[in-house]
Amino acid sequence: MRLDLPGAGLAIAAALLLSACDSPPPPVAVPLSVLVREVGQDVAVPLTVYTGEVRARHETDLSFRVGGKLVARLVEVGDRVRPGQLLARLDPQDLRLSAEAARDQLVAAEAERSLARAELERARQLLAKKFVSEAVLDSRVTAVDAAEARVRQARAQSELSSNQAAYSTLRAEQPAVVLAVLADRGEVVGAGQAVLRTAHETEREVLIHVPEGRIGSISQDLAAEIRPLADPSRAYRGVVREIAAAADPATRTFAVRLSVESADEMLPLGASAVAGFADPRAGGTLLPLPAVVQRDGRTVVWSVDGAGRVSPTEVELLALHADGALVGKGLVPGMQVVVAGSHRLTPGQIVRAVPEDAPVQLDAGR
Repeated sequence: MRLDLPGAGLAIAAALLLSACDSPPPPVAVPLSVLVREVGQDVAVPLTVYTGEVRARHETDLSFRVGGKLVARLVEVGDRVRPGQLLARLDPQDLRLSAEAARDQLVAAEAERSLARAELERARQLLAKKFVSEAVLDSRVTAVDAAEARVRQARAQSELSSNQAAYSTLRAEQPAVVLAVLADRGEVVGAGQAVLRTAHETEREVLIHVPEGRIGSISQDLAAEIRPLADPSRAYRGVVREIAAAADPATRTFAVRLSVESADEMLPLGASAVAGFADPRAGGTLLPLPAVVQRDGRTVVWSVDGAGRVSPTEVELLALHADGALVGKGLVPGMQVVVAGSHRLTPGQIVRAVPEDAPVQLDAGR
């Protein structure tokens, strides 16, 4: 039996050609995975946050009531002082000499008054014997009155000089902490020039600066939430105590002081803190920023139904914050909203919804 090789080759080529015309099976479409969040019943209340500084409600600049050379400063920044404690001292030499001179003037004035009184008594005796006239007696009376006035003047000057000598020492009047030292030993300070700055620790407050565009939302006795930057987990209740009547000419902001209730050592003086003001009128749902997109001039979010099909849902955008977008009308409790991957979606697309708090799973087959 012989094989026709050319014929067999043609048969094999035809079979190969027919098999090549068969198309491979289409690949199975894998749904796109997106992160979703279920809309709950809770309504977020946004906070307008300002950074400020912890201050004492009562701060006092201490100064001498007289001028002189500062020869001693007995406290440092951060020291706590008690009432009557000596804080600083001026050179008392000049003040002491002035007080001694005033006392000597008082002694001289009293001696002149004694002489004037004695002359008045002699003039009365001579007038009774008709040895002098009424005019002489009147002049002696006038001399006594003038001497009395000079004594009162000298006594007042002596007391003033004695007080000024005592003013050469600076003492604390109440419990406080030293915030700043404004003059040091060896400096010549004038009367009323601040030497130390102290603060009362009994009441603390937070000083913030509000832009002029937002000062209208701040009112007296408005509640706020205070958190120290050193420990944001701690919260204190604050109340607006004072609002500046005019804006700062340099920053164009208004100084606002908030009293802090139950302040403790976690709010030390000079520390940084944040104050948050809630606005109940702007309640809504806070979503991640990628969840809210613009589509055809509308603000929408992508919702996923039970079959995994996505569709755009128009919502009301209330505000944008650093931690997300505040959404108002349009959301329904229980709705599944896409929070990641929304930029790749089209209406009606089938997706695989993965809750955003689900644990991360790795594909071990890859």
